Amino acid sequence: MDVRASAQYLPISPQKIRLVCDQVRGMNPMAALDVLNNMPQKGAPLVWKVVKSAVSNAENNFEIDPAGMFISQIYANEGPRRQWRRFGARGRFKPLIRRTAHVTVVLSEREEAAPAAKPARRTTTRSSRTKQEK
Repeated sequence: MDVRASAQYLPISPQKIRLVCDQVRGMNPMAALDVLNNMPQKGAPLVWKVVKSAVSNAENNFEIDPAGMFISQIYANEGPRRQWRRFGARGRFKPLIRRTAHVTVVLSEREEAAPAAKPARRTTTRSSRTKQEK
């Protein structure tokens, strides 16, 4: 079962959030919360809040133990951009773009590792044997 949580219109560039998301992708959510708590980036507390929300959704809405889960997907998309202006010297106009981001976290349950089947033995074809002999 997949559990998701999202936060929208975060006041940070998606590029900066993606750097934080890449650090915790594939981790256990509890370990990810510890890592995010100790990261110096501005986006770390924002991503921490979304991961914590996904963990709470798993516990309260689906009654799943988050210890057996992992972050299967975490991504940051662009939100709307806001034009901002700053006036410069000699009557000039200095446009700024304030970017926003949408962050989504998907937690999945770990599947038990089933014994892997042996791969079929590969045999060479007659044409490849004749090439090897020459």
